[in-house]
Amino acid sequence: MTGISDRISRRSLLTTGLGAAAGAAAFSVTSCGRTGRGAREQIVVAIVSNPQMQDAMSLISDFHRAHPNVDVRFVSLPENEARAKITASVASGGGEFDVVMISNYETPIWAERGWLADLEPYISETSGYDDDDFIPTIREALSYDGRQHAVPFYGESSFLVYREDLFADAGLEMPEQPTWDQIREFAAELHDPGQGFSGIALRGLAGWGENLAPINTVINTFGGRWFTPDWEPLLNSTEVVDAVSTYVDTVRTWGQPGAATSGYGECMTHFNQGNAAMWYDASAMVSGIEDPRSSTVVGSTNYALAPVMETDYAGWLYAWSLAVPETSQHKQAAWDFITWMTHPDYFQLVGNEISWEALPPGSRQSTYEIPEYADISGHYAEPTLTSMENATQENSMVHEVPYDGLQFVAIPEFQDLGTRVGQQLSAAIAGQQTVQEALEQSQRFAEAVARTYGWGS
Repeated sequence: MTGISDRISRRSLLTTGLGAAAGAAAFSVTSCGRTGRGAREQIVVAIVSNPQMQDAMSLISDFHRAHPNVDVRFVSLPENEARAKITASVASGGGEFDVVMISNYETPIWAERGWLADLEPYISETSGYDDDDFIPTIREALSYDGRQHAVPFYGESSFLVYREDLFADAGLEMPEQPTWDQIREFAAELHDPGQGFSGIALRGLAGWGENLAPINTVINTFGGRWFTPDWEPLLNSTEVVDAVSTYVDTVRTWGQPGAATSGYGECMTHFNQGNAAMWYDASAMVSGIEDPRSSTVVGSTNYALAPVMETDYAGWLYAWSLAVPETSQHKQAAWDFITWMTHPDYFQLVGNEISWEALPPGSRQSTYEIPEYADISGHYAEPTLTSMENATQENSMVHEVPYDGLQFVAIPEFQDLGTRVGQQLSAAIAGQQTVQEALEQSQRFAEAVARTYGWGS
């Protein structure tokens, strides 16, 4: 990314964050710190309330044993609310948080503006941290000017999980890399609404990090794109209409009940309870699907690469990561916490204290060399790593674009633009408007953004 700082100010991004934060003022605060005598320093950690992060909260006593004078207070929020709250805080320079959970979307944009601490000095002074162990595509995505400004807690691409037992019973065979046409055929064959069983689960909940994540990979593999190299918007192009129509029709015809309000968590629950034949989503799903504490389908699943049409691959690249806002007054304590949560030793801790199935996937190459994890991850380690290694625009897009990103457009305006477009597509999934109507309105939103980049002038 180049030149973004010339196009948008702190104030405009703050407006985006605050707008997205509307209605999210009530948030849960979980205190896992130690108070009272001897507590010399407190750090506030803002995280997304996904299962892996909840596991970290439950293990915080291990951190306290090594750092008895650091009190940790967690702010844990659902994904959409966390994005809005963290963005508003960091963009305003308020100094509310010492550690923030962000992704490879925010990291280079915020680093360019000087909002994030450069972590390279801390990394180089931390014994045994081994940042070269991070999966290369993830490490690069979290860097700005060749220097890391965030480190991954877990990384992911996207792929398809399916019920291998049901496929065998029906005489169906899942290819290593299916097409969307094949996915639709399988969904039609296995869909059984009378038994409360859906042929597939797909996200429909509005949000640039919710329904647009899988939908954008479909747009990419159908040959669609958001903008041409000259920033001409193409959300009403034939390719985008075909891609979105395929997704919407698939989930409306063979998807889970209430699809328009189903996010990652709802799809996870639906599949884990044995109510779907397939689910296309983040490869990090394995931590939930393969965990017998929460899943009823352990031992009956298998995995395939993301469905394609016109491209070699179609997975996304994403990393829930930890960073230190430049405004933090407790940077060393913040880094000590980040080190604990992303160090190779943490993976051993999770395996020994919780389960090996619960290990945060997709961040470190060495994770897949841990004997206990290798024993249980044999059927999903290869598709996970293959998806992440090939999650590039060269492999996953047909045409050239002026932006970075696969499941997002790496421009500051995308938080607002993507949320608005996601709302339109969620309405189409709910049957409140047609796909064509949703995309025509989305095109108008994109045109307003494109003009700030010189299109139409």
